[in-house]
Amino acid sequence: MPVRNFYARFNDGSGAFCASELPEHPSSLIIRKHDNGCPLAQDGASEPGRDILQPSKRREEISRLLDNSGEMAVEDFAARLGVSRETIRRDLTRLDAMGKLRKFHGGARAISRSDAIETEDPFAQRLAQNADAKKRIARAACHLVASGDSLFIDTGSTTVAMAEALVELQSLVVITNSPRIAATVAGNASHKVFLIGGAYGADAGESLGPLALEQIAKFRARHVILTVGAIDTTSIMDFDLQEAEVAKAMIERADRITVLVDQSKFNRRAVFEVAPLSAIDTVVTENPPAPEIVEALTAASIELIVAQ
Repeated sequence: MPVRNFYARFNDGSGAFCASELPEHPSSLIIRKHDNGCPLAQDGASEPGRDILQPSKRREEISRLLDNSGEMAVEDFAARLGVSRETIRRDLTRLDAMGKLRKFHGGARAISRSDAIETEDPFAQRLAQNADAKKRIARAACHLVASGDSLFIDTGSTTVAMAEALVELQSLVVITNSPRIAATVAGNASHKVFLIGGAYGADAGESLGPLALEQIAKFRARHVILTVGAIDTTSIMDFDLQEAEVAKAMIERADRITVLVDQSKFNRRAVFEVAPLSAIDTVVTENPPAPEIVEALTAASIELIVAQ
């Protein structure tokens, strides 16, 4: 296959260049000076004296540059890598689709924690994480509940701590989909406990699915006490669809919604929205969250309780 030459002129009319398409690399262009000695223009090729980067290596370098700088403009990438802005735009589009960065008009930035859809650790591991903070949160949340109240409690590492704290109160009606929470609360004989049945979720030891949702709908409670996987400036979220459905069903059947979150849950993203912030009455945590979270909670008229 012969080398194909392409002739073009710079936008300002200052000179011409010749672009040769290499037979072994049909998508690669090598830009040469034309006979009149005009400046170089390049697309997919290196600067004079610089080795040509393969596309995969160039994208690795883009990621490395963002790791160091956090944010860069298209022009800066092009200058550093010796390729055209259009080549950089194509690379950024591809890397954005791969979840490696976030492209914006004129440049790109590194993935931040708020951009990423995160995953959740196994339940046994979560029980051990921030254990002291969760106990403080549970003790503070207990002040929201009075003897004789009824409440839904969903399954979570922080609501396990809440169940332990509720043992000290009297004559509660507790509806839960967690056998562990049910057994803990039942340690106080004055409490009446209803255990929701359904498909068994082995990781957290909980009842899930249509049967669980059907049974939740038979109850009405004063409170719902929830623990969630993530909370940002717009909503509370969970990582599991069935757990999110259980939480939603409990919210629909309760008068007041209280969310228990330790500081690791703030400014995270999860796949399944449980409720917008506007639906929540109270958030209980162990440390003041970031200013943007406080502002969002205030705008939604949510009571924020910071456990001491």
